[in-house]
Amino acid sequence: MSSRPRKFEVERENHDRWLVSYADFITLLFAFFVVMYAVSAVNQNKYEQLANSLGSAFGTTRAVQNIEQEGTSSPGGAYEPKKLQMGSSFIKPFPALKSRNDKWLREREAMTAMALDVSRALSSLSDQGKVRVVQNNRGIRIDIESSILFAPGSAELENSSLEPLLEVAALLVDKPHAIQVEGHTDTFPIHNYLFYSNWELSAVRASSVVRLLALNGVAEHRLSAVGYGSSQPVTDNETAEGRAKNRRVSIMVLYDTPESANDGAEIKYKRP
Repeated sequence: MSSRPRKFEVERENHDRWLVSYADFITLLFAFFVVMYAVSAVNQNKYEQLANSLGSAFGTTRAVQNIEQEGTSSPGGAYEPKKLQMGSSFIKPFPALKSRNDKWLREREAMTAMALDVSRALSSLSDQGKVRVVQNNRGIRIDIESSILFAPGSAELENSSLEPLLEVAALLVDKPHAIQVEGHTDTFPIHNYLFYSNWELSAVRASSVVRLLALNGVAEHRLSAVGYGSSQPVTDNETAEGRAKNRRVSIMVLYDTPESANDGAEIKYKRP
């Protein structure tokens, strides 16, 4: 039985296929311009909300001024924008920032004057190298060598310590700044029935100075005591002179900060 021969149809060429690609291209081009227009459009409401938020953050009623394109048109039709002048209503400083900077400068000047008063009151000890007054980015630091405050291995104030500490207390009693008293030792180890290590010795020495300042009128809420042991030397401990400089008490009068120590948000882990 013979099979019938197959018929092969010749596929006709479609000359209109390019219209499909062209239509896709036009659609993509249209979508591109729609997106570009959406991105470039300014949402005035969101701009106003941003301006008000900035104003609230910096303590001003309005942080950003609306800047309109004011200008004139030349006879030829070209637009000439109005030039902004310094001091115009478009450029305004933030009053809150300026006030804060002025307050900081006034405080720094007052602290410099206080440091000079302390240095003058303790000038005899300063000339002997027993006292050093420094102003740094934290405030004023008054370094007093332990040899004029304590007997070796003791945290009880000596009679010789009363005069300089009372001078310091008199200068600090009416000031609002927080005061941190820091105790420091050399690397020579100590271990007796009173102090297990230099950590305890430095902390108790700082507390002894805090107690004397409080008894002489300095408000207790301004005072704190910290013991650093031998961890923060000012020089090496290889010589007797160096160890004597490292054994010291530092009275740190701190700059005021705009944030209160009691402010902040509680961080609490929540179980999933």
